[in-house]
Amino acid sequence: MARIGLFGALLAAATLLAGATQAGIGTEAAPLRVLFIGNSLTRSNDLPARVAELAAASGRELQYRTVAWPGFSLEDHWSFGAARPALASGVWDVVVMQDGPSVAPWEDPEHLSTWASRFADLAREAGTRPALLTVWPDRERRSLLPEVVASYRLAAQAAGADLFPAGEAWQAVWRCSPYMWLYSSDGIHPSRLGTYEAALVVYGALYDAPVRSRRLYLVGERPQTSRLLQAAAATALGRWLPASGRCG
Repeated sequence: MARIGLFGALLAAATLLAGATQAGIGTEAAPLRVLFIGNSLTRSNDLPARVAELAAASGRELQYRTVAWPGFSLEDHWSFGAARPALASGVWDVVVMQDGPSVAPWEDPEHLSTWASRFADLAREAGTRPALLTVWPDRERRSLLPEVVASYRLAAQAAGADLFPAGEAWQAVWRCSPYMWLYSSDGIHPSRLGTYEAALVVYGALYDAPVRSRRLYLVGERPQTSRLLQAAAATALGRWLPASGRCG
C-alpha cells in the first residue's frame, strides 16, 4: 500500500508540473501590435524596424505596420490614404502618431492638437492606445526645438494621448554633446544616430522598459556614444539618473 501511495504521489506531482509548464507557455507575453502614422521622419532609417530590433534584443516581440508618406501631416492622413482604415480595424494595441512638416507645430500648435485629438478619439473607439511622437524642426531652425517640444506636449494633453518625447531626447543629447550629428546630410531627416535616439524613446515608452543596457547598444558605434544616447532617452522619459550618469 505504501508503494502504491508513493506512485500516486509521484504521478500527482508530475501532473502538477505538466500543468505548470503549460500554464507558463500560455502566459508568455503576447506580441505588441503597433501602428505608426507619420511621414519621412518616421520612414527614414525605418524607425519602426529599429524599435522592433530593440524589443527583440530584450526578448520582446513587436509587430507593426507603417503608414508614412513624404510631407504628410496628420490632417493629410485623415483626408487621404490608409491611416484611418488601418486604425479603425481595431487590431492595434498602440498607434504612434507623428505630425508635420507640412504644417509646422510651432507655427500653429492648435492645428496639431486638433488633428492629434481626432486620431486619438478614433484610436480609443478602436480599443487602441494613442501616442504622439515629438519630432524636431529642420537644422536651420534647430533653436525652435523647445517650441516644438512644448507644442507636442500641449497636443498630447489635449488629445489625451501618451507622449513619446523623442525631440526632448535630442535636446538632452545636445546638452551633453552640442555637435552630436543627429541630422542626416539634408538637415531635415534624422541620421542613424537620430533615429536610434527616437527608437530608444519609443521602445522605452511602449514597454515601460529600461533603455540603459548593453543589449541595446547601437552596432557599429563606440560604447560611449550608445551610453550617451541611452542616458538622453532615459532623461526624456523622466527616468531618474545620478548627475554623473546624465551624459552616459
